Amino acid sequence: MKRRNFITASLLGITGAAYGLGSRSRAATKNVTPVPARPKMAPSPAPTGLIDRAKAALATHEDTLLHTDRIGIADYSLHSAKKRFHIVDLANGTSQSFLVAHGKGSDLRHTGWLQKFSNVPGSEASSGGSYMTSETYVGKHGTSRRLKGLDPSNNMAEPRAIVIHGAWYAEPEMIGSYGKLGRSQGCFAFSESDLDIILERLGPGRLLYADKV
Repeated sequence: MKRRNFITASLLGITGAAYGLGSRSRAATKNVTPVPARPKMAPSPAPTGLIDRAKAALATHEDTLLHTDRIGIADYSLHSAKKRFHIVDLANGTSQSFLVAHGKGSDLRHTGWLQKFSNVPGSEASSGGSYMTSETYVGKHGTSRRLKGLDPSNNMAEPRAIVIHGAWYAEPEMIGSYGKLGRSQGCFAFSESDLDIILERLGPGRLLYADKV
């Protein structure tokens, strides 16, 4: 079975009566020198252990979430050069994978690997755990989406201003030049070209789960 199909098949197991299957219910960018072609990077679906944790998170926070038809998973076990952020549509069995940057405080030597999580204000680190997506707003990174931390490991997300936003340092060209993405201040930073679809697919009231195994 292909790895992409594996994550989809595994996550589909959380649908059904328990979850209702469907809904219950840019930035100050820097100029990036264009390249003739974008690097081709295959998705790297989350391992079984992370899928199981995402399933448990959805079950735990189902009553808080507004929609359970779609889920975002950040697999920080992988290097930042990999497409390690997955949006899985539980209603139709499809999934999409994207590049995502992690926080500077989680990778002080800028290796491309997330070394640790932190929930401490000022740490500039990524926080693991369950988030609920909230409203969009326009700030210093352009159109962005607020996140609410649902677990003790990330309950400072709002005061820390941990959000979804686009960033020049999360563009695939960074991998061609440096072999890795740049680092955020703890936010989920995506390529500007991917941001619109991520904001649309992970609209308000859905689960975003971040972890590493």
